[in-house]
Amino acid sequence: MEDFISRYFSEVVAVTNQIDTQAVGRMVDLLAAVREQGGRVFILGVGGSAGNASHAVNDLRKLCGIEAYAPTDNVSELTARINDEGWDTSFANWLRVSRLGSRDALLIFSVGGGDVARGVSTNLVHAIDYAKKVGAGVCGVVGRKGGHTAAQADACVIIPTVNPAMVTPHTEAFQAVIWHLLVSHPKLAMSSTKWESLER
Repeated sequence: MEDFISRYFSEVVAVTNQIDTQAVGRMVDLLAAVREQGGRVFILGVGGSAGNASHAVNDLRKLCGIEAYAPTDNVSELTARINDEGWDTSFANWLRVSRLGSRDALLIFSVGGGDVARGVSTNLVHAIDYAKKVGAGVCGVVGRKGGHTAAQADACVIIPTVNPAMVTPHTEAFQAVIWHLLVSHPKLAMSSTKWESLER
């Protein structure tokens, strides 16, 4: 057990050392541009990444003054769309009603990034295609080679695979690391978090 714990944390260090910081910088610039032009950020994820999306919405709104939303926060609408229209188009149709436009951006949290051929996270694929069609920006934090997200994104951080058996936990954990970096970055941060403000 002690060996597993030590190995896990050594993998975390290895992932950290291999992150593409230039890709992170491109994401910072994209989000800053969205705020400057009065756009919105729609954060999409499924499974554990959906939980991360909800948390990141809070942080972008509260700490960065960026209008942000996650379709998975509206369980009634999302499940109605899945039931009536299907999983594949559930996010794209939600974005269509939200009038996604060229001033807006998607932020994708996903382990695989979406893959139509394998039938994985196809709702992300259709959402990304719709965003590209209307001229919205696309960025993401994904694992492995990043699937459709990495292929289509304007800025994408691919979490390095240091242990093939731990792709999902490392990817979802580093989604949180990356978005917390984003909302703390001097180009994006507008408000202090509570505990840091108490120390002043």
